[in-house]
Amino acid sequence: MSYKIKSRIWIESKSKVLLGEGRVQLLKAIDETGSLSKAAKSINISYKKAWNLIDSVNKSAKQPVTINSIGGKGGGGAELTEYGKSLVKAFDEINKECWAFLDKQLEKIKAL
Repeated sequence: MSYKIKSRIWIESKSKVLLGEGRVQLLKAIDETGSLSKAAKSINISYKKAWNLIDSVNKSAKQPVTINSIGGKGGGGAELTEYGKSLVKAFDEINKECWAFLDKQLEKIKAL
């Protein structure tokens, strides 16, 4: 029989989510597209939801995670700050290490 552990991690600050898999996916999409609107479309969420998620991340973080420029004739844009890029990298490392730990722990069940 094949077993698998299911889990999701997120990081909170004062009961507000700072980062989770969805928020990190959005931040990565912003980094790739240079636009909150394009990032939202690329991960199939509404612009409003994307804006609310980024606003929440920026309010929960120690410093700004994104830099947004207002739209207009040439269009607006969004980019990650260096701090934002560092948060994404740290989250990815934490997530990877958690999965490695869980996979190792699953061996205890498989051994029974």
